[in-house]
Amino acid sequence: MPSSDDLLKRPVVPIAGEDDAAATYPALVAHGDPAVCRPLVIHVLGEDAPEAETNRAHEAIERFESLAAADGMTVDSELSHGDSIVDTILEAAEAADASAVVFCSRGGSAWFDLLAGGVRTSLLAKSDTPVVMLPVEGQ
Repeated sequence: MPSSDDLLKRPVVPIAGEDDAAATYPALVAHGDPAVCRPLVIHVLGEDAPEAETNRAHEAIERFESLAAADGMTVDSELSHGDSIVDTILEAAEAADASAVVFCSRGGSAWFDLLAGGVRTSLLAKSDTPVVMLPVEGQ
């Protein structure tokens, strides 16, 4: 079984917005060394995303990058377009030779997600790469 250092060496980290970036970064560094971890931060937009949505995606990525820079963490980032969030994340993970797909729970019920077939469940079902859901402080 891989150690947390192995899983967090080259994670793909999908973020949904600025708040998600602000919650995900501290959860990631709580479990991995910023000097060793080199995440690929990804935000997935629909093919015809409006300019305002694209701007919000850039702001989310910049938020994560600024938090990481303060700790000396090197971050790669990608603004991707695709009709399927899950497939786009998994394609990015494969292209980056990711150690894991790592994200924080964005609220909601995990049981409902399992029944409804949300993104979390689809990532778990489709991914050949390990999937890690980090706890968010205070949840």
